[in-house]
Amino acid sequence: MTHSTTTENRQNSKSDDAGQHGAGPRRRRRGRIVLMALLVLLLTVAGTGYWLYSDLDGNIKGIDLDRAIGDDRPAKLPTSGQNLLILGSDSRAGANAALKTGNVSGARSDTALVMHIPEGRQKAVAVSIPRDTLVTRPECTRADGSKVPSAQRVMFNSIYSQVGSACVVKTVEKISGIRMDHYMEIDFAGFKELVDAIGGVDVTVDQDIHDSSSGLDLTSGTHRLNGTQSLEFVRTRHGIGDGSDLGRIGLQQRFMTALLSEIKKQDLLGSPTKTYNIADSLTQALTTDSELASLTALAEFGRSMNGVDPSTMETIMLPVSYDRIDPNRVVAAEPQASKLWKALRSDSEIPESAKKSPATGGDS
Repeated sequence: MTHSTTTENRQNSKSDDAGQHGAGPRRRRRGRIVLMALLVLLLTVAGTGYWLYSDLDGNIKGIDLDRAIGDDRPAKLPTSGQNLLILGSDSRAGANAALKTGNVSGARSDTALVMHIPEGRQKAVAVSIPRDTLVTRPECTRADGSKVPSAQRVMFNSIYSQVGSACVVKTVEKISGIRMDHYMEIDFAGFKELVDAIGGVDVTVDQDIHDSSSGLDLTSGTHRLNGTQSLEFVRTRHGIGDGSDLGRIGLQQRFMTALLSEIKKQDLLGSPTKTYNIADSLTQALTTDSELASLTALAEFGRSMNGVDPSTMETIMLPVSYDRIDPNRVVAAEPQASKLWKALRSDSEIPESAKKSPATGGDS
């Protein structure tokens, strides 16, 4: 990897607040998994009475990955396993502009998960790619047909705004050597609408949280959070712990559990009206690859995952180490990262050594 730094990367370093704390403690193997709750909810709803919601098909935006990326992709693995790239987009435009997403213009892929569903579809693995990871972005084509040359030392979460979602998929495929069978994206505004459609979520915190950045202001105890507060909750990091991603990951895990508990308690699938409202809010915020861009396709995919128990899903952060030039950025740690991707490509057990990240944020 070259040690030269491009102008755009220097701008990214200054403009994205992830650079201040984004390389914080990385010991926990669990990645950002709030989106997994949304995915499970979507597939459950789509797989139960999806024929009632055929008019929602138009809400879902689709991207033809083969057309957008071309032939420069890894070969399909010789197994029946599936690989999905799941993005949470941090757009500063439209409805997201009022959600305290920060002072950065454009959009970022705030959360990125590579979800691997092995052959047999009984246990899934989710690999979280830290958003401040420096990567080599391959040559890509924008939606308008213009070419963007390859660039080194590009911050991962900036690719979305620089070139688009198809380039994010291509970059992940280059990093991992794994062809992404499917792509799913949900934006922050959609997350807010989802929680509001449910009627709120109860969460319990054991300490006061005051985060002027996210807007969250909670006292210790149990609170019923609406959509806006829930968004603040899963985005908070400055008001807890040492201000790094470690505390935020813990809050996101706690919120996911609370969200799924709320869904089960309300028996949403027994209420067609509420289920419709949830499906409507979620599909309006959803972008997928063209093969999944309908409720029928999502339902079929959901049924194929019936054997996967979300509670057994293993979540792993891509092993990273601090960048030698910019300590506020990280790079993939070797040989751990290569071992991790190799295990997923071969549907084999992931070595424990491939789950350990040298970047710990000073947490021993």
